[in-house]
Amino acid sequence: MPKEKILIVDDEKGIRDFLEIMLKKEGYKVASVSSGEEALKLTGQTSYELVISDIRMKGMDGVELLKKVKEINPDTIVLMITAYASVDTAIDAMKAGAYDYITKPFKIDEVKHIIKNALDRKRLETENILLKKELKSRYGFANLIGTSRKMLEVYEIIKRVSDTKTNILITGESGTGKELVARAIHYEGSRKDKPFVPINCGAIPENLLESELFGHQKGAFTGAIANKSGLFEMANGGTIFLDEITELPIQLQVKLLRVIQERNFRRVGGVEDISVDVRIIAASNKEIGKEVKEGRFREDLFYRLNVIPIHMPSMRERQDDIPILSRHFLEKYCKELGKDIKKISGEAMEFLVKYPYPGNIRELENIIERAVALEPTDIILPESLPEYIRKVEGRRLVVEADTKESGKALSHPPLLEFHPDGLDFEKTVGDFEKAIVLRALENSNGVKKKAAEMLKISFRSFRYLLQKYGIE
Repeated sequence: MPKEKILIVDDEKGIRDFLEIMLKKEGYKVASVSSGEEALKLTGQTSYELVISDIRMKGMDGVELLKKVKEINPDTIVLMITAYASVDTAIDAMKAGAYDYITKPFKIDEVKHIIKNALDRKRLETENILLKKELKSRYGFANLIGTSRKMLEVYEIIKRVSDTKTNILITGESGTGKELVARAIHYEGSRKDKPFVPINCGAIPENLLESELFGHQKGAFTGAIANKSGLFEMANGGTIFLDEITELPIQLQVKLLRVIQERNFRRVGGVEDISVDVRIIAASNKEIGKEVKEGRFREDLFYRLNVIPIHMPSMRERQDDIPILSRHFLEKYCKELGKDIKKISGEAMEFLVKYPYPGNIRELENIIERAVALEPTDIILPESLPEYIRKVEGRRLVVEADTKESGKALSHPPLLEFHPDGLDFEKTVGDFEKAIVLRALENSNGVKKKAAEMLKISFRSFRYLLQKYGIE
């Protein structure tokens, strides 16, 4: 693979030839000139990663060349050559922006080492810039999409809190984008160059969760064969995102409360306090007030976390955003799947807008990905949408209530069809119940416990429904 481009500038031909031969053997692309004026002309035409220039030359000297090169391309690394290894010349060159200097007569290994270090630093700086751009594009504010009133309110809160240390509690249904908001707060604020460490409190077994959060000392328990840093240590200086915070066991809630109050903790089996500077952002898809009332979540911890509450609206609360989100996902999956689909048809968009999305944004994204994969034309047509979306849309009829109670309209349940000769009540109710269970499983990715929580029924009741309808 071709390596970096290097320009050598020296009015001594022997020096130029020596450096050019040596660097070409190392695999670099090398050019050489005898004056600062020639070098300046070349750097205006070609981008060099590294310029090696003598300080003392006729006409334009090395320090003047250094300043002009930096004006043309501030990212170019410049090394100075001097036969006068005095402090004065070195300081002048460094003040002007030189990376380092090498002295005549050359020590080959030393020259190679300095050049390698300079170019390694250049590569790291470039990678860091690219990484920051990638993080910004993936997790920045712009990744939150929508112009509905409720989303504009969320954006405004993010702007106001991103540079504070205050704890934040994000609530909302599954799939509404709570982690995206947490990342946006982190990457928009002063901690953006520090770690963002997410953890799902409901996805880690209870006996391992304390060690994951706070680390452990060697020998603290069976299998603890070495000291281990916890996620709070890893997040030092940055942000820790505690998703599904209500799944945290009571004893760990006590320890987390102490961390918030004291800003320090002990590893499992440890005796020393470890201090950390960590911003805590927590999230939950449950009604935490109800969890507190029923004794499953500590009230004092709730108030410590809920300093700034942010509620993520469901898709039902932001229907105006469905077209823009749909187009965003269309563009995303056309790129990923190599498809050239221009738009979503008006009829298909009407189906998408009227569907209630129990799985929220995550469900909409899955629907669009499926449609892009299946659509054979250059427009998303209704036929590429799941059948249940088209059926539900066709049955969402509103009729006037024949009642004096409120005068409100009543809606027929989805999928309900009244035939002239009537319907089988038990079968219809059973089909509807089974459809709900299947949808809950789909939106929880097959996780039964989560599906039961989405339906707000006990796990035992959910298992009974699975057995009743023969769902594997």
